[in-house]
Order: sequence, then C-alpha cells, then structure tokens
Amino acid sequence: MLKNARAQASLPAQDLGRARAFYGEKLGLQPFEEDADNTRYQLRDGTQFNVFRTGGAPSGTHTQMAFLVEDIVAEVQDLKSRGVKFEEYDSPGLRTKDSIAEAGDARAAWFKDSEGNVLGIIQPARVAAGRPA
Repeated sequence: MLKNARAQASLPAQDLGRARAFYGEKLGLQPFEEDADNTRYQLRDGTQFNVFRTGGAPSGTHTQMAFLVEDIVAEVQDLKSRGVKFEEYDSPGLRTKDSIAEAGDARAAWFKDSEGNVLGIIQPARVAAGRPA
C-alpha cells in the first residue's frame, strides 16, 4: 500500500550542471548518484530527491519541495551566508519578517534554485517532548 511507501520529489533543470553547482555550493548537498540526465540527493531518514534534465521549465508559482528543519532561523542564516536569496512576501495571509513567515503553528521560508524551482524550508509545530510534528 502506498501509505507504507517512501516518496521522492523530482525537480526539473534546464541546465543540470548549473543545478548541480547550486545544490553543491549554495545548499551544501552532494549527490549520491548521478548520470547524464539525473542527479539524486539523499537526506535524513532515507528521504531523497532527484533533479532531472528537461527542456521544460517550472512554474515558479508554488512550492515544489520543502526541507523540514529543526531551527529555521539558523538554516536561513546559513543559506543567506552562502548567497541564497529568499523570497519576501507582504500580502494578506502571508507576510515574511527576516525571510520567515508564521504559517499557523509552523514557520516557513522560500527560495528559488538556479532553475526557478520554488523550495521551502519548514520548521513544523512542536509537539510533546519538544519533538517536531
């Protein structure tokens, strides 16, 4: 059953070399597998995502993948120090302060990768014993 499956996000890249450089230099991620058309990254607990070569382009209008983190302030500061530019929002229902929005009980921030994919960073609400939701 799918509820027992793991999921993998796939992000389009018009220039896979440029995308590899962005994910390595700006996000500090190294691929665990790559070929001429795909670069795969593995994160905590076996989660992973793929960046694939394509002629198409992302819409850039919605979050295509999010990283769940324990300390969003530290992550945003680290990424900014690496040159990542965060999206800033000031509209009814979504307002960022220092690049971070309060989203219900969670906190979130967004940036675009080198290919225009919108990536999010989310610090989930805390639950019992200070563990993330």
